[in-house]
Amino acid sequence: MAFGSRPAASGKHRGSSRLSRKTAGYAGIAALATTGVVATIAAPAFAADNGGNNHSQDNTLGAVVVADELQGDITEQADSQQRAAAKAQAEADAKQQAAEAKRLAEAKAKAERDAAERAAREEERKRLNTFVAPVDGSYVSTQYHAGGGMWSSGSHTGIDFHADEGTSVHAVGAGVVVEAGWGGAYGNNVVIKHNDGTYTQYGHMLRLNVSVGQQVTAGQQIGLSGSTGNSSGPHLHFEARTGAKYGSDINPLAYLRSHGVDL
Repeated sequence: MAFGSRPAASGKHRGSSRLSRKTAGYAGIAALATTGVVATIAAPAFAADNGGNNHSQDNTLGAVVVADELQGDITEQADSQQRAAAKAQAEADAKQQAAEAKRLAEAKAKAERDAAERAAREEERKRLNTFVAPVDGSYVSTQYHAGGGMWSSGSHTGIDFHADEGTSVHAVGAGVVVEAGWGGAYGNNVVIKHNDGTYTQYGHMLRLNVSVGQQVTAGQQIGLSGSTGNSSGPHLHFEARTGAKYGSDINPLAYLRSHGVDL
């Protein structure tokens, strides 16, 4: 029946027109994304047959697929490079952290060594400057400068410590032995030069345990008490001096106390 209707437009013509515009858009996008590579592939396909829309569409779709693949390769390569860069950065950070940890460990070890060395030096200093009584648990039986005919000078040049025969006699401080042997009126005696330049003498001893030139420490046994020489009985005669020889004596009790000995 004809009611004045218009002939319908060909469905194929309309479909081809829309597909051509759509695929042309794809081709343009692919050409931009691949910097002209797809455009070179796609151009002959359009020029081959202007009347063959289906053939043109197939070529255009193929170009889009190629562009997608190239874009995927580019994206994968970029991701791979980012992963490699991240791995390299992580390795560099780990090396830096290890180097810092090593530096801190070395600094700690050095500080500990320095502290140990300081402690050892302080201990040695204390040892060298430590003084003790020449006889343990004793007392002064004759004072310094006591008068009497027993002494050639007219007075006592030292102090006497009560000590039975054979009692251990100690060096009062660290030093070197400058005399060890018979000392006339002093009997068997020892003279020690100390680190501060002072001297001490130990007289009337029964036996000596040191020799000249020997280094001694505070509290070290140097002999046994006795009654040799000009002596009225067993005891220890102790002198403090500014020099090695007789006549340079100083108050031995004050000397020991000034070095920290409690008497």
